[in-house]
Amino acid sequence: MQESAAPYHDWNERITDECYARNSASRILGEQGKIVDIINNYARISFNFGPTLLEWMKKKEPETYQAILEADKESLARFSGHGSAMAQVYNHIIMPLANERDKHTQVIWGIYDFRNRFGRDPEGMWLAETAADTPTLEVLAAHGIRFTILSPYQARRFRKIGEKEWQHAEGANINPRRPYLCKLPSGNEIVLFFYDGPVSQGIAFEKLLERGEDFASRLVNALDPNSAEPQLMHIATDGETYGHHHRFGEMALSYALNHIEEAQLAQVTVYGEFLQKFPPEYEAEIIEDTSWSCAHGVERWRSNCGCNTGGNGGWDQEWRGPLRDALDWLRDELTPLFEREMDKLGADPWVTRNAYIQVVMDRSEKNVEAFIQRHTSYELSRDEKTRFLKLLEMQYHTLLMYTSCGWFFDEVTGLETVQDIYYAARAIQLAQDLGKKDYETPFVNLLELARSNHKEKENAARAYIKSVKPTIINLLRVGAHYAVSSLFAEHTRKLELYSYQAISQEYELMEAGRQKLAVGRAKIRSIVTWEEEVITFGVLHLGDHQLFGGVREFMSLEDYGNLRSELHTAFNRGNVSEVIMLLDKHFESHNYSFWHLFKDDQKKILDQVLEHAMENVENNFQQIYDNNYPLMAAIKTLGMKLPRPLQTTVEYIVNTKLLREFESEQPDTNEIKKLLDETKRMKVKLNFDTLDFAASQRVERLMKQVQEQPNDTETVEMLIALLKVLEKSKLAPDYWQAQNIAFRMQQTVYEDYIKRSEKGDNEAAQWLEKFDTLCSNLNLKTKHGIHSVGHLQASSIV
Repeated sequence: MQESAAPYHDWNERITDECYARNSASRILGEQGKIVDIINNYARISFNFGPTLLEWMKKKEPETYQAILEADKESLARFSGHGSAMAQVYNHIIMPLANERDKHTQVIWGIYDFRNRFGRDPEGMWLAETAADTPTLEVLAAHGIRFTILSPYQARRFRKIGEKEWQHAEGANINPRRPYLCKLPSGNEIVLFFYDGPVSQGIAFEKLLERGEDFASRLVNALDPNSAEPQLMHIATDGETYGHHHRFGEMALSYALNHIEEAQLAQVTVYGEFLQKFPPEYEAEIIEDTSWSCAHGVERWRSNCGCNTGGNGGWDQEWRGPLRDALDWLRDELTPLFEREMDKLGADPWVTRNAYIQVVMDRSEKNVEAFIQRHTSYELSRDEKTRFLKLLEMQYHTLLMYTSCGWFFDEVTGLETVQDIYYAARAIQLAQDLGKKDYETPFVNLLELARSNHKEKENAARAYIKSVKPTIINLLRVGAHYAVSSLFAEHTRKLELYSYQAISQEYELMEAGRQKLAVGRAKIRSIVTWEEEVITFGVLHLGDHQLFGGVREFMSLEDYGNLRSELHTAFNRGNVSEVIMLLDKHFESHNYSFWHLFKDDQKKILDQVLEHAMENVENNFQQIYDNNYPLMAAIKTLGMKLPRPLQTTVEYIVNTKLLREFESEQPDTNEIKKLLDETKRMKVKLNFDTLDFAASQRVERLMKQVQEQPNDTETVEMLIALLKVLEKSKLAPDYWQAQNIAFRMQQTVYEDYIKRSEKGDNEAAQWLEKFDTLCSNLNLKTKHGIHSVGHLQASSIV
């Protein structure tokens, strides 16, 4: 959970909703701002996604994930067999700063991930931050990558193929409308596309995304009308630009593409198709160690070069160098351990690491067993298999810890940098399990040199100790989480806990009033490393979030029986202090509490506790509201200001009741209208973020009900009534998903009702009328010609 992303769970979820999903179903607006079409932008533009983001999306946002895969299939038909999707170096590391082995692994993993998702080999590969040097280009070419995209400021010189004289290109002095062949020292070749810098910058700083037509004009006008050679006008921008950084930016993009095609201003294409039709006639060389987001090359990821996100006067980024030094030290320290231990297991360490992406993408036991057999020279024991997987997982995290955003921002204790340190911590944990050597102490000592800009936060070492180390998980801690969470959910024999699995072997729950005691034993297993442990646990819940518990490796059956019997006896006596003493006695230093739970589950428990507490608070507020309403109404009628306690009471009650209605399966539109009228009368300050989010979710769920049961006219009528009420309020819910569903229904079930209506089916005719009213209220152009009195305002890009 990332609180700064609220009301969403985390930033992946928020940006997916604001940007990634929006581009999979972008609106084209027509007359009066009505939605006339919804298109998938990804099918018309070259794009790339980081493999780790796509893996998250596959699990958490499958509809958007599938839309992205389908876009590439659609683009193959549109662009002469060339897909719009490009691959990416696996976890967005700065390639010129990586060692040779890591360069190869990043590209191999990126290609394998792409092939498994999109079902084809990638033609092009995006380099993180377009950071490039000749060794990086060599690696791309060696693995069959045909092209990559760079900033025009990365070009050193160019010439027409066959000519002797080179022309100076530094300072972006190169024509970005051509492809350039880059001949490498090895004899291999790769094509470079240098994007149009001024127009790319204009999207960010010249408000080109405010009007789709202006955007289209700027793109087309960058072409040279006097040139006889084929020209490719192309830009490169962060994907988050379209919808996250610039709201409705995805609509400007889709309108621009449509306008260019319909007005025949140019032909829309992708890099692979253009390259097939117009092979390079020029060649170019690059400036070594350069990128698109650092004027000093790649210094942003290793020094205090002056590049930052701005707005923090007096800060410096001297911490960047020490952070990279610490990670490089850790990588190099773990290398001999990895090589030595893999050799003992009969495996080629680096060949096996390059192939490990096959396990990362499919952790099923059958696949992992087959992988182990392919990469080892003898049959491994169970413990050896765990060791084998731990070694590879250790290497996996040494790659993840170089993710570029760890250096991009201004503060070493920021979210992105600490995430990279989390990866390092996992690598250290695995290494210390494997090598019995203290890697943590010298690593933390190196982190002390990475100073924070916040005096109270001191340095990265303090962040490690305060924020990272407390979250490090082992099997006992997973067992503690399982034991504690069992008090708050229905007990099941088998439970998936993130990348772990808990299998209950014995469990007993005792209750006395608000107090609960759980005692049991279970097998805890890592799905990733196959490490497993049978644990014994005892957990006492005193109510609210007051928890006392212990977890340890399984004792003998006799010891377990004694523990269970003693706790049972003490609990039945109502002797809480004795139960706590027994937990201390049997579990010694392995004591756990609420604070050892995973963060999401801490929130679940607190929400349960708060629910009861808030009921009491709400009852008290309601009583004050009811008892004093005539007085408050009189004060408002006289135009006087309500005393603060009374104004707070009104606002709390109205906001709470509105939220409850939106969260209800069948919201009462009359009650919502009454509450919204109350907001005007009593000048209530609404909690817009929370209410808009809840209203959006409710409209979406109701629309899904309509999709599943089109004949459910009651739900259609409820939606129409709800939309009309919301239209007249100051709330501004987002109907994006509901519009998508309605638009799809217009393309599918709608036609069936038209046919039935034309045959004289009155029920079908009535359904069409109601559905058209619903579509109009959702700001969609109606297909049947029936006009509704409801009309929602929409921000128009056109």
